[in-house]
Amino acid sequence: MKKRIHYGVIGLSFLFTVFHCVQAQDPEINQIPLELEQLLIAHSINPQDLEHFVDGIMAVHIADRHIAGASFAAVQNGKTLLAKGYGMGDVAKNRPVESDKTLFRPGSISKLFTWTAVMQLYEQGKIDLNTDVNQYLKGFQIPETFPEPITMAHLLSHTPGFEEKSVGMGARKPEDLISLEEFLQENIPQRVRPPGQITSYSNYGSSLAGYIVECISGLSFEEYIENNIFEPLGMEHSTFRQPLPEHLAEDMSVGYKYENGVLKAEEFELLNGMAPAGALSTTGEDISKFMIAHLQKGQFNDAEILREETAQLMHTTLFTHDPRLNGNAHGFWEWDYNSLHTIGHGGDTLLFHSYLVLVPEHDLGIYVSYNSVGGSGASRVQLIESILDRYFPLPKEQTPKTASDKEGKDLTKLTGIYRSTRVNHSSIEKIARLFTTIEVNATDDQRRLISSGSNQSQWTQIDPLLFQKVRSQEKILFRNNNEGQITHLFLGDTPYFAFIKLKWHETPLFHFFVLGLTVFIFLTTFSWPLGALRRKICHPLADQPDAPKLFRLSAGIMSGLCVVFLIGLASILSRPEQMMYGIPFSLKIVLSLPFVALVFGVGVLIFSALVWIKNYWNWCSRLYYLLVLACFVVFLWFLNYWNLLGFQF
Repeated sequence: MKKRIHYGVIGLSFLFTVFHCVQAQDPEINQIPLELEQLLIAHSINPQDLEHFVDGIMAVHIADRHIAGASFAAVQNGKTLLAKGYGMGDVAKNRPVESDKTLFRPGSISKLFTWTAVMQLYEQGKIDLNTDVNQYLKGFQIPETFPEPITMAHLLSHTPGFEEKSVGMGARKPEDLISLEEFLQENIPQRVRPPGQITSYSNYGSSLAGYIVECISGLSFEEYIENNIFEPLGMEHSTFRQPLPEHLAEDMSVGYKYENGVLKAEEFELLNGMAPAGALSTTGEDISKFMIAHLQKGQFNDAEILREETAQLMHTTLFTHDPRLNGNAHGFWEWDYNSLHTIGHGGDTLLFHSYLVLVPEHDLGIYVSYNSVGGSGASRVQLIESILDRYFPLPKEQTPKTASDKEGKDLTKLTGIYRSTRVNHSSIEKIARLFTTIEVNATDDQRRLISSGSNQSQWTQIDPLLFQKVRSQEKILFRNNNEGQITHLFLGDTPYFAFIKLKWHETPLFHFFVLGLTVFIFLTTFSWPLGALRRKICHPLADQPDAPKLFRLSAGIMSGLCVVFLIGLASILSRPEQMMYGIPFSLKIVLSLPFVALVFGVGVLIFSALVWIKNYWNWCSRLYYLLVLACFVVFLWFLNYWNLLGFQF
């Protein structure tokens, strides 16, 4: 098939040349047929044109988004179209990015190497994709929480049913690093749903696959990748080792944050016990070789890292929530754009932000990596979309519809709050669930949905429960149960996780309301403005006996400790990146405050009973302190619900 395509391109090129020769002799011929011209352009990208185009985009990104440098690579038809560095790899040393020399951290693109290693062992008959992974593990076992076992196919498609855990994934210094086996054994995430049902992106699952490579091969993960992928492909400037080997360390790009108007250099990021999920350091030219190998069905020059049938299998869909949406291939993410079916993977560390896309039908691969926080979010996607728009534009007749053909359809049942499946359930990290939701509402005329969040957008229905973003190719799909109730929301461009529709008492609004009400009552016990208002409302009568000051003091201290706890917690969680290195000591101190408050809460309970027995204060004051006590009980419930009561790490 590949040869027929290449011969076809040669034939079309010949016709293109003949046509222009005839055109020179016959002035009545005005231009090459549009269809032929588009086909020729679509099958071959001019390297010089691509370079000029990418140069312009990179100039804007580096200048406007506070990016120090970037590494870019594109390959087609078994050759490198462009491998180029942009900006600085080290600002202080004035060292530019060099595509063949400067190493970047492409984050989770590392997983593609892990999955390639898994598929190598699969084609050797050493891994069965549908066998319980516990059969391959040596040092520990995954709990049998559900009757269905977790298989390698589940790990490949991000459907093992694990909760999210990220605390302790990083190390501040090399001596803090622990082995892959030790980390995985000590940090087994809770299994929260049966495998194979719903996607939830899992770094743990990917690392578990890397550990299985170790168990089967008898080599360390790093050594296996070096022997079976890097060496055959000639990737001499790539490594999973941490810290970097001496011969590569001096070529490592610095990672940058933009603070106070300047780029701030940060230390090399160490990934603790999760190397298969994101510890790769590589160059643009080395990644080019890996992309070519996958596009050429496992071949690169005279080397073979996968058999043709294995490579083809790896690129096919393994799991999708619905045939109308993109899914997960065997490790790759699927993405349809401009009528192109692509596979790829994104990658993020705290500092580096990258994306890799393969377009098999055009034998094309594109990779970009930024070494600064400004490269996160839209930058990398915009760059790749711009390239695809330039060389593979969406035909006008296929422009996505933006008007609904289902006017009058009631969309009310779709509205609500939806929470990401990539959340924690069992530890202090559960609190992040308050910030991983999207809200869906219908427009007044019930013709479109509006999704809210960081970016508000409108969506038009194009099929039952299927919607397309206005002026975009993105799609979302809703799922209902047997009773017709909407239960899930799936994003077409992010097939590696899903959203679950929340009940009213599960929404962030409800929990923030409960928290806000309790804090307000707490403040009335000791803050001047609210306390004064409360005393005015509950003004004691002249002949009413007053309770000892210790009664009010206990309530004030209890309330104050709760407020201080929330302030301290918010301060620590406002910098979530530090949680990657483990639980800071300051958080442990903050988490002890509710227990101190509980001691005073017991006192408030005793004193509240005494004021009724001894007839202290008037009824208003008595009821007020019962309300304070009730709020404290609700506050403890809130902390327990979010795993903040105690030391649940």
